[in-house]
Amino acid sequence: MKKKNVLSKVYTGLMLLFLFAPIFVLIVFSFNESKSRALFTGFTFKWYVELFQNEMIMSALWGSLSMAFCSSTIAAIVGTAAAVGIHKIQRKGIRTAIMNITYLPVLNPEIVTGISMMLLFVIFKNLLGIKLGFITVLIAHVTFCLPYAILNVLPKLRQMDPSLYEAAQDLGCPPVRAFFKVVIPEIMPGIISGYLMSFTFSLDDFIITYFTSGSGFTSLPLVIYSMVRKKVNPQINALSAIIFVVVLLMLLISNLVQARKEKAD
Repeated sequence: MKKKNVLSKVYTGLMLLFLFAPIFVLIVFSFNESKSRALFTGFTFKWYVELFQNEMIMSALWGSLSMAFCSSTIAAIVGTAAAVGIHKIQRKGIRTAIMNITYLPVLNPEIVTGISMMLLFVIFKNLLGIKLGFITVLIAHVTFCLPYAILNVLPKLRQMDPSLYEAAQDLGCPPVRAFFKVVIPEIMPGIISGYLMSFTFSLDDFIITYFTSGSGFTSLPLVIYSMVRKKVNPQINALSAIIFVVVLLMLLISNLVQARKEKAD
């Protein structure tokens, strides 16, 4: 039994090492004095200093963050409303059909979604004069983020006791107020999970952004792609290290808050 436990721990450790070794290498070389990606010549912070002085990368980062914030916020709001609507549908056949449609953007390859959205926006451009830019990318990102918001909220709605909402109404609470005071707090973990997933996918997306951005919008993945064809600037290593550390800290803080909340309950 002890031997099996040791083997399982070793296996888990090897898997974690395999997953995070590339990230650790990236972080180490973000402090490399030279631009070499194979030889560590000395410790320096110059790439971090130059990173915040690089207007192109900072502009692309701001564009990616603003796009991720806007698309994930819209997706969370619309997705929550859609999930409540789907949950209220009584006919099983109709609900199954809607769920299958919801799964399509998740299962569909991104290149298909990107090209189809590009063709749609080209038609809009010819008919309405809409140019490819921030708005078109926002619409595309909301489209593929929306299913993640819906699929994270629906399980929480199924787990919720429906008598809570009815009891609030019986006590004189109006339907809208009862929804925000009773239902929203119950499904809030699902809303937050959907929001974070949407934010991450939007920040990370390249293919759909590439096909729908045109010349009116640039994001961090597009800038990195343009560098890959030549040579990646070490400043990208520094930026990636900062993003990883920020995400790690957010995850640790979230787990600590959740643990304290569970302990208090």
